[in-house]
Amino acid sequence: MVQATLQKFGYPGTLVAETPRWAVLCRPQQPTLGSLVLVCREPVTAFGAASPAAFAELGGVVAAAERVLAGFTGYSRINYLMLMMVDPDVHFHVIPRYEGGRDFGGLHFPDAGWPAAPALGTFVEPPPEVLAALVAALRDRWQGASPA
Repeated sequence: MVQATLQKFGYPGTLVAETPRWAVLCRPQQPTLGSLVLVCREPVTAFGAASPAAFAELGGVVAAAERVLAGFTGYSRINYLMLMMVDPDVHFHVIPRYEGGRDFGGLHFPDAGWPAAPALGTFVEPPPEVLAALVAALRDRWQGASPA
């Protein structure tokens, strides 16, 4: 059975990469271009309840995400937000941050919160064909960046 958090963020259609314990999804609502969600595949609702193996895998997933997003967006900073109020499964929102905006698929993706906290309520929701192209572009880059 697929976790509710995975389903909410479009799994499997938004899947960029996965390990045995983590799924990396392209966030359907993009506060900045390349925003991701890292979802723990274990049935845990507290970060401290994740297994030692999940913690060990997380380092490689984070490193690969940063390499992919650096090349894709040229971000200046990157924010990891663990906001488990609505979606209780352990997950992080990964928001690449940049001044100004980035363009992809004929759309403009501003960073409305720059240089302060991310403005999660301001986002671009790409149409299905652009979201699919964004997922494919991130997935292609991931294949060369992942340590696994």
